[in-house]
Amino acid sequence: QGRLVESGGGLVQFGGSLTLSCVASGFALDSWAVGWFRRTPGKQREGVACIDKNETKTHYEESAKGRFTITRDNAKNTVLLQMNSLKPEDTAIYYCSVSTYWGQGTQVTDST
Repeated sequence: QGRLVESGGGLVQFGGSLTLSCVASGFALDSWAVGWFRRTPGKQREGVACIDKNETKTHYEESAKGRFTITRDNAKNTVLLQMNSLKPEDTAIYYCSVSTYWGQGTQVTDST
C-alpha cells in the first residue's frame, strides 16, 4: 500500500523560509511526477509546484514563482519544497501528490 507523508510545516515569520518534505513508502517515487498543492480555509485546493520524474522539468504557479523551489531525491524517495520569502497568504495546509496518492498534509502558518 503506497503512502505519502509530508513534514516540515510550522510557524514562520513573514519573510522567513521553510522546507517541506514529502516521503513516499510502498512504491518507488522515481517513476512518477510529483506535485505540491495547498488549501486555505474557505478556498479550493490549488497547485503550487510540480516536478517530473527525472527532475528535468518543473512548473510553478504564479504565487510560487521566484520564491519556491521543488526538488527531488529519488534515492531517498523524497520530494522537497523549499519556500523562501514567505507571505501571510502562504498560510495553508500543504499536500504532496503522486498519481492518485495524497498525503495527510502539513500546516504552514504565518506567525507575524
